[in-house]
Amino acid sequence: MDERSALIEPHIPSLRRYARGLLRDASSGDDLLQDCLERALRNWSARRPEGDLRAWLFAIMHNLFVSGARLRGRRGPTASLGDLPEEPPIRPTQEDRMLHDSVLDQLQKLSPEHRAVLLLIGVEELSYRQAAEALGVPVGTVMSRLSRAREHFRQALRDPPPLRLRTVK
Repeated sequence: MDERSALIEPHIPSLRRYARGLLRDASSGDDLLQDCLERALRNWSARRPEGDLRAWLFAIMHNLFVSGARLRGRRGPTASLGDLPEEPPIRPTQEDRMLHDSVLDQLQKLSPEHRAVLLLIGVEELSYRQAAEALGVPVGTVMSRLSRAREHFRQALRDPPPLRLRTVK
């Protein structure tokens, strides 16, 4: 393993979580991760050695996501058939599953900008400065987007939508 790979490897799990959180699809998230890693290795010489590697990697992923979103918008939505859900180590209860689905639904209702900030700071634990660097926006913008995203979740928890049961045949 070369030096570049050794430096990047510890960041792969958090990059994978971020990609899957952005796309809400394991296969598409893994594709985004692979594209990100390829671009990082290909453009390694453009990286500032004194810069934050983690923020640089997340910036690459974010830019690839935004570019891909533009393409998806022009092509329309796609569906991945045949993907099997990953099994968690402990089987969730029905309430756990409903809460999980509700959180994912609320996450998808956020704009891509608000979702990215919430995932970077809330899930990946980047600092405001690192998230701002990754997204290419000022720290104040990160703070306001995070505040709006958190308020969206607070409101959703205060006023949850009515549960819709479906008939199983």
